[in-house]
Order: sequence, then C-alpha cells, then structure tokens
Amino acid sequence: QVQLVESGGGLVQAGGSLRLSCAASGRTFSTYSMGWFRQAPGKERGFVAGISWSGGNTYYADSVKGRFTISRDNAKNTAYLQMNSLKAEDTAVYYCAAGRVRFSHERSSEYDYWGQGTQVTVSS
Repeated sequence: QVQLVESGGGLVQAGGSLRLSCAASGRTFSTYSMGWFRQAPGKERGFVAGISWSGGNTYYADSVKGRFTISRDNAKNTAYLQMNSLKAEDTAVYYCAAGRVRFSHERSSEYDYWGQGTQVTVSS
C-alpha cells in the first residue's frame, strides 16, 4: 500500500515556475513508476509526465516538453515536477500517481495509487 501526498501548488503568473512534490509512504516507493497527471475544469484528466522506478527513463506530454521536468529521490520517497515557463493553459489540479507500469506511463490505468491533487493556477 502506498499513500501519496502532493504539495507545492499555488498561484503564479504566466512565465513563472513552480515545483510540485509528491511524498510517498511505505518502503516500496523505489519499486514503483511515478506519474503526474492534471485535470482542468470541464476536461478529462490527462498525462503530464512519467518516470521509471529507477529514474532512468522519463516521459512527457508534448504540451509540456522542454518546460517541465520530472524527477525522483528514492532515498526521500519523493517525486517532483519542476514546471517552468508556465502558461495559463497549465492551470489544473495536478495529481501524482504510483504504479508498476507495464506498457505505457501515459495510461492512467497503469497506476494503482493516487494522491489527492494540488491546484496550480497560472494567471495571464
């Protein structure tokens, strides 16, 4: 069982930066792939970024490539999402997720555990 708690969301101006953190409980964090997803009002939840259990492989949605960076620190049981050059369209609730991904980090069905979400609002 893994419990995930996101933090770091907030209000930022367009062009600014935020770093989201996802703290995990349990001793098996390092065996899980991690993902970040987001859901804007009136839209479905969508993939943002993913990282393999070792951190050796990362994956990004086209809309955030070059602006967002996913990372993890297995010693601290924490995953991160560094978000730079934020745009108004990045406004959403951001969720982190953990799972033993078999096929694609982009699929929400690959993840077994989810955090409660953190709000990111980018003002234009």
